[in-house]
Amino acid sequence: MIIAISSQGPGLESQVDPRFGRAAGFVVVDTDSGKHSYSDNEQNLQLAQGAGIQAAQNVAKTGATAVITGHVGPKAYLALNKGNIQIFLGASGTVAESLEAYKNGTMQPATSPDKQGHW
Repeated sequence: MIIAISSQGPGLESQVDPRFGRAAGFVVVDTDSGKHSYSDNEQNLQLAQGAGIQAAQNVAKTGATAVITGHVGPKAYLALNKGNIQIFLGASGTVAESLEAYKNGTMQPATSPDKQGHW
């Protein structure tokens, strides 16, 4: 399984970015092999609107079937759902800690967005 985790930096030791659409980037982890890479999201940081949708498209291009993040707005939530990408909210700490929480089953898939747009 490939999971994209919103991150403030490129590595597993980086802090989770609580924002999805305006995250600095995504650490993309293949849970089968343990390998990870980084997908930069810089192009979306200054967008007036549409950052969540653009970030969802970027995540889909990585092949991820799940996203771990702090929060997600309604447009990003809809875009991820349409791409059949599961969303796990409430992540904090490091990317590695959030990945471990996911693997341990302590994170549940989101059933709705938890933020209004443009936060």
